[in-house]
Amino acid sequence: MALIECRALTRSYQKGGSVITPLKELHLDVESGTFLALMGPSGSGKTTLLNLIAGIDSPTSGSLKIDGRELTQMSRSSLAAWRSEYIGYIFQLYNLVPVLTAYENVELPLLLHDYSRAQRHEKVSLALQVVGLADRHDHFPRQLSGGQEQRVAIARAIVADPRIIVADEPTGDLDAEAALATMEMLKRLNTEFGKTLIMVTHDPKTAAFAQQTLHLEKGQLVEEVEA
Repeated sequence: MALIECRALTRSYQKGGSVITPLKELHLDVESGTFLALMGPSGSGKTTLLNLIAGIDSPTSGSLKIDGRELTQMSRSSLAAWRSEYIGYIFQLYNLVPVLTAYENVELPLLLHDYSRAQRHEKVSLALQVVGLADRHDHFPRQLSGGQEQRVAIARAIVADPRIIVADEPTGDLDAEAALATMEMLKRLNTEFGKTLIMVTHDPKTAAFAQQTLHLEKGQLVEEVEA
């Protein structure tokens, strides 16, 4: 059984007098430990699929199972609890809280769990060490470079040890050097730590770090490329 199973997955919404369908009857299996890149033009359904898998959006129809659990049948509170355990989300623009230090930003997801202060400290320290920012734990986002901010965002995504990491254009706002460092770090999370990683990107160089690339167009899978 695949870790992620999508069957006839569809997402539609109303916009004015029209019905927009960014994702249409998509079938997809993702095995545990896969590093998958999603590519395609704007509006092709990449981010929609990412958000459905992350449990922050709900499909209009179809089935979405992750680790054997049907997300479409879960209550909002159950889905929130599931998401805190299974999903780490890396955003293109980092989404760090500017008034919190790097340590405090990384600690945020742990506040949803029943960890002691000492346990939180251990996990945050380890996450910052993994991304090479142990010496920047007391710095605020404004005191960090763009690449360092993205590394804090990665530490925040991995601190609760999720099964799946989703990344939406993780290098889109970075220069070439910082983008390369970010992708090498994500590759390491996949190869050394066994994380299942699903990434949206427009950049073929970024997609080349993945084991598998799927191309979407008009909400449907149109091509599959093995790295």
